[in-house]
Amino acid sequence: MNYELSINSLCAKDFIRLREAVGWGIHPDNQAEEGLKNSLFTVTAIHNNQVIGMGRLVGDGFMICYIQDLIVLPEYQGEGIGATILERLLAYIIDNAIPNTCVTDGLFSAKDKEEFYEKFGFHIRPNDNRGAGMEMGVKSKL
Repeated sequence: MNYELSINSLCAKDFIRLREAVGWGIHPDNQAEEGLKNSLFTVTAIHNNQVIGMGRLVGDGFMICYIQDLIVLPEYQGEGIGATILERLLAYIIDNAIPNTCVTDGLFSAKDKEEFYEKFGFHIRPNDNRGAGMEMGVKSKL
């Protein structure tokens, strides 16, 4: 399959459309725009002028980064697009790290997608050294 990657060009409309396509929560346009603007790095996969996948990197960029919202439209999964996006996100971390340091890279895997990330060296939590990943939603004021 022919597709191209675009760097730091993801718009809120495509971000919301991709999240909706895989059944993830929808964010209001202004929240998505601010989140994307404050991301460290984004990668989009484009086929026939349509965004078909994306990955987003958040964090401080020097001690810790998180792979966030790695999505490939269901009809394009299994083509290596997600792997290419993930490799580009990891390359960004390596290319921008302070020499002779280690950057912790974390993520929350979608259910039953853990094996995909293990191929890249990610470890399932909990394990002998780390507890379970945790999260919570914080509701804003009206």
